[in-house]
Amino acid sequence: MAQLTLLQAVNDALKTEMKKDDRVVIFGEDVGYVGGVFRATEGLQKEFGESRCFDTPLCESGIIGAAIGMSLYGLRPIAEIQFLDFIYPAFDQIISEAAKMRYRSGGQFTCPMVIRTPYGGGIKGGHYHSQSTEAFFAHTPGLKVVIPSNPYDAKGLLISAIRDPDPVMFLEPKRLYRSLKGEVPEGDYTVPIGKAHSVCEGTDVTLFCYGAMVPVCTEAAKKANGQGTSCEVVDLRTITPLDMEAILAAAQKTGRVVIVHEAVKTAGFGAEISALISEKAMEYMKAPILRVAGFDTPFPYTLEHVYMPDSVRVLRAIEKVMKY
Repeated sequence: MAQLTLLQAVNDALKTEMKKDDRVVIFGEDVGYVGGVFRATEGLQKEFGESRCFDTPLCESGIIGAAIGMSLYGLRPIAEIQFLDFIYPAFDQIISEAAKMRYRSGGQFTCPMVIRTPYGGGIKGGHYHSQSTEAFFAHTPGLKVVIPSNPYDAKGLLISAIRDPDPVMFLEPKRLYRSLKGEVPEGDYTVPIGKAHSVCEGTDVTLFCYGAMVPVCTEAAKKANGQGTSCEVVDLRTITPLDMEAILAAAQKTGRVVIVHEAVKTAGFGAEISALISEKAMEYMKAPILRVAGFDTPFPYTLEHVYMPDSVRVLRAIEKVMKY
């Protein structure tokens, strides 16, 4: 198996599916000749031609609208939005059209398309290039939301997303694009959408996380283990659909829960996980469920390191639930 970065794994998944299925087309701002702002699509136009990997005008509503039309007529479009922060002009197309197509047509039509976009902080992008607004999309029936945390999952989940019969938001943690490497099989394999993964086993506290917060929680778990606290780290991988069975099992196992995401705390997706555990596993809880998240402010530039959760803040929450 090759050692790839998360960015290389995304590129490999796109190439794998383009070779396998000539219905797969990729388009967005600068994705063709340049290969995208982060170079996720580098080399694809040269290998597969301008008809299958091409640049679009700077118009997010047009990019997503075109993808919806292509999917309804038999193609498998992959639309790239340069940053999640730029997606809002296309919000109506995603929520009112793509996500509703199967329901409004009584199952006569589906909308098999993938919207790839980098999200989150960690590269000093400021408040217009660093937002984590996955909860907006997780709130929408008919739309899947997938967030990988490592190269292996990035490739396997993206292939699954491309093959899915319904629209998938594929959010890529830009902070991890080149900061870590992992073993990635060559060729075709999939990781199932809707299945969480236990990164490490523990008995005292369960940490729920996804995307760029998985390495943060893993680091915090190691520090806690050094202090005699055994932590289980669960990578959700998909927030819609949510692996409720795995979440409840992991919460019941330890009786103490810390939920970590870099999005703002108020109405962040961590609240949904907390509510699920409160409704279905409260009798197992030994301490209040805690959330470690971004602050309820615009994403800062110079104070990025303060805004984003780190292992110190997570460890503090672990210590708090252990002392309760």
